[in-house]
Formats: sequence, structure tokens, C-alpha cells
Amino acid sequence: MKRRKFLSISTLIGVSSYLSPSFLLSNPIKRSKLKLGFIGTGLRGQGMMRLATYRNDVDIPVICDIDDGMISKALKVLKNAGRPIPKVYKNGNEDFRNMLYNEDLDGVFIATPWEWHHPMSVAAMKAGKHVGTEVPAALTVADCWDLVNTSEKTGKFCMIMENVCYRRDVLAVLNMVRSGLFGELLHCQGGYQHDLRGVKFNNGLQPYGRGVEFGDKGYSESKWRTNHSVNRNGDLYPTHGLGPVSTMLNINHGNRMVYLTSTATQSRGLHNYIVQHGGPNHPNTSIDFKLGDIVTTVIKCANGQTIMLSHDTNSPRPYSLNFRIQGTKGLWMKDSNSIYIEGISPNDHRWESDEKYLEKYDHPLWKRFENEAKGSGHGGMDYFVFRAFIESMKRDIDPPLDVYDAASWSVISPLSEKSIRKNSTSIKIPDFTRGKWKISEPKFAINDIY
Repeated sequence: MKRRKFLSISTLIGVSSYLSPSFLLSNPIKRSKLKLGFIGTGLRGQGMMRLATYRNDVDIPVICDIDDGMISKALKVLKNAGRPIPKVYKNGNEDFRNMLYNEDLDGVFIATPWEWHHPMSVAAMKAGKHVGTEVPAALTVADCWDLVNTSEKTGKFCMIMENVCYRRDVLAVLNMVRSGLFGELLHCQGGYQHDLRGVKFNNGLQPYGRGVEFGDKGYSESKWRTNHSVNRNGDLYPTHGLGPVSTMLNINHGNRMVYLTSTATQSRGLHNYIVQHGGPNHPNTSIDFKLGDIVTTVIKCANGQTIMLSHDTNSPRPYSLNFRIQGTKGLWMKDSNSIYIEGISPNDHRWESDEKYLEKYDHPLWKRFENEAKGSGHGGMDYFVFRAFIESMKRDIDPPLDVYDAASWSVISPLSEKSIRKNSTSIKIPDFTRGKWKISEPKFAINDIY
């Protein structure tokens, strides 16, 4: 079957499966109550733990962390929700292994520093637990393969908890894509453009955005995240931009990413921030930050499309994920909240507001669960990604964002670093599905489960 025909059929199957109850009937609930462990009880872990307490089908019998302060805050979350006090594992960096092998759990949620996502996920799957991991899922090519191989061998899934895939406007645009509004897709853009200088330098005592300490002197993410900017130069956080456009391009489901090139600007933002808030004689002014302030990555897909990703976290700027979805009939751009569809937009060569389109193509998931999502993190996105994780475990089915997504989205980081080191040389992207992408049907956001 020709690829274009396959993609067309896959899209129709995906849309129809949402409208049909057959998917639900063929995937009944097998576990009415889940036991979920949390590894990492920092600010992100606490937020997702709070979501778990809203569900009567989730128990939290155990948590794991090495920071007494964060553990105390997590226990307060559970106490305020009227939940039992869980068993706590906190005896050093490797105590999570004892938790995984000693405790009877259905799954674990991992919200730790990036470098721990891979070893914790692999250990959890080997211990018979499903995994929901924060992003990125791994930091090296070998570790991405290890996630895939372990999931396939153990039969336990590893879901990448990419919440931006569930943004209301993103899901509406996905509906537009699947309805053919843009025609055949040609080019997509996304990125992580977020001024994180106040996060990367914070000692927990200074007002937000005024600290200049990190590492051992830092607080929360500044304890570990800033070190990546010291030692690495590449797209360190690609999945917020890449995940949503991957669902629109059917990556790993009839399409795949083939190769990339990356380039980076000079590094100025973090040094200037230290000088501005710590003074020119502060010891941290001597640090040589390797991360370029703006990293641009261009990806080529098997079906011909291109993807452009931007990473920009060290500059004074408003927040933006830089989304642009362009096809043979028109395009949508998030930053200007604008859209243009040939033959439909009222004026040739003129933008129009995307408001009526977002309303018309509002995704059924949001229509059904809008009230439940209110008050959850990141404008409701966290509710949907956590719900997908839980419902996948309850029905013992593959999650909508699976281990192949976790590997192929996360591997962009080390490959972008390699491309930059080699003067923006083209770098091949592994096929983590081992060819299954050619016959795998789209499954993200096509039914009432996820």
C-alpha cells in the first residue's frame, strides 16, 4: 500500500475509533484500583501527586526522594487530601531500587532530575511496574535504546508524560490536521522558548528571579538543571515542541524522523544575568557556559516534511512554544493566534484570527472533561496526560505516548549536541520502532481513554 493512502486510511480509522464505542468495549477496565508510587517529590512531583489524590481509583502507598524538605511538603499534600501517610524511601540516591523491588505497585511516576529518568524507568519496568516519566526520558542514544529494549522485553510500558500534547489549542489544531483543513502537511515548527534564568539561579532565599546560585547552593531545579547549561550545548528540552507536532505528522505511525542538523549561537545570557544580579565580581561570573543561548534544529521526515525546533531558555523573552503548522492549503501560527486557509479565509494573503477555528475544532476530550481539568496544572494539560497514564494501566493497554515516542523525542537532545560538535553536520535519527512505524496506526487522542 502506498504511504499516502496508508496515512489517509489511518487517519480515518483514528477519527472513527473515537466516535465508536467499540474501542472502549474491546479494552475494558481490568484494574478498578491502582497502587501508584512516586519517585521524586519536588515541585513537579507534588503537583502530579495532588492530581492523583483527586482520583478514587488511585492509592499512593509509597514515595521516594532524598530531600527531606520536599518529602515533608509531599506528605502535607497527602495529609490535606485526607490520604494515608505513605511509606517513605529516602536512604540515598539508589534507594528507589529498594522501593521498586520491595513494594507491590502497578506503576510509578518519575519526576526527578533528567539524568535519573532512564535508570529509574528501566529499573521500574524490570521490577514489573509500568512507568510514567517526566521529560526527557533519556539523555543518550544508548539509554533511549535501553528504554525500548526493556519495555519490549518486560511487557511494561514507559509513557513519556508530555503534557503539551494535550494543550487545548494543540488538540484543536490536531483535529484540523486530521480533518484535512491544512491539506497535506509540509512543515511544522515548535520549541521551548522560556526565560528560565530565575529558575536556573535561585538559592531559595532571594526573591524569584534574583538569585545567582545553583548546584549545592541552589534550590529546587537550580540544584541540577543549571549544570546542563554549563556542560552541554544542544537542544536540551525538545519534547514540548516536538511532541505535539509529532502527533500531527504521525511520527512512529506511518512516518518517522530520518535525520537532523543543529546549530547554536554564542552563550551570553547566563553570564549577563549573573553580572546583573550578583555583580561583576561574583565567583559565578567565571563559569564558561557551553549552552548557546538559541539552538535551532531542523529535522527531515520520511514522508518529506520538515520540522524546526527552537531552544531558548537563557534570554529575556516572553514564553512561547513557537508553534507553526503549515500544509498545502494553509497554515496556523500560535504566537500571533492567526490562521490562513486558502479558499476559506475571507481575504487573500491576509491572516485571520484562529478563535473561531479553535472553537469549531475543539477536541472531544476537552469538551467532555473540561470541568474535571479545571484547576489542574498548566491550564488543564496535566489532568489529561495523567488521566491517559492511569487509564492505560487500568485497561492494561499501550499508552498514547509510548516508549517509541519517549525514545525518538528524547534522542533529539544528544543528536543535536553531536551535530553542533561536528559543525552542524547531518546526523541520522535511529528507528526505534525497527520498521513498525510503516504499519502502526495513529492512536493519540482518538478515543475516550486517551
